[in-house]
Amino acid sequence: MCEGEDATPSGTRERMMAAAAQRIRSHGVAGTSFTQVLSDSGTARGGIYHHFPGGKAQLVREAVDSFGKGVLRALAENLSAMDATTPAQVLNNFLTLARPVVLESAAGAGCAVAAVTHESIPAYVDLLDTATHIFHSWTAELAKQLKCVGVPAERAEELAVMAITLLEGSHVLCRAERDIRPFDLAARSLRLLLAPDDSSAARDQAQE
Repeated sequence: MCEGEDATPSGTRERMMAAAAQRIRSHGVAGTSFTQVLSDSGTARGGIYHHFPGGKAQLVREAVDSFGKGVLRALAENLSAMDATTPAQVLNNFLTLARPVVLESAAGAGCAVAAVTHESIPAYVDLLDTATHIFHSWTAELAKQLKCVGVPAERAEELAVMAITLLEGSHVLCRAERDIRPFDLAARSLRLLLAPDDSSAARDQAQE
């Protein structure tokens, strides 16, 4: 996620947010320090409060928000490019995109958004609102993709919530077990659950 050296202030800021997000993924908020972020991003110490006058709380909030928006952008672009025509294909495409990410959790780097939900320090309470907004945006995008293949709005939301819950739960289980197996088992079950939906859609189309 970290890009090459950029002398512009915006480039420095982006590098710091990317480095912070990566640290949060592997060490959590409490285990992420300005010193580590500066080192990882190749930023001079004087840049801390120039770019983040609100201190660590601002850096963490904006890093997680940027991370979440990046995931949303990738999700929208990749799912749209895959040209699914059935609910099962949409969900299978989502699972295909998610698996490499969960593999990183099995190796020790979890979800930066989920990581902030474990913080109870008063200064970071508003991170829960940030995480909620991000999860809702991911769910809404996946639901939109499902609606595009004919899934009713309510059912699309249910399936999208199920898929995002599967993803986030897999981050935890796969990191704990240091293995991708929990994700693969859950993904297989979700694919089986979607089979009746596709069969019903096919019957409806045949009757029209």
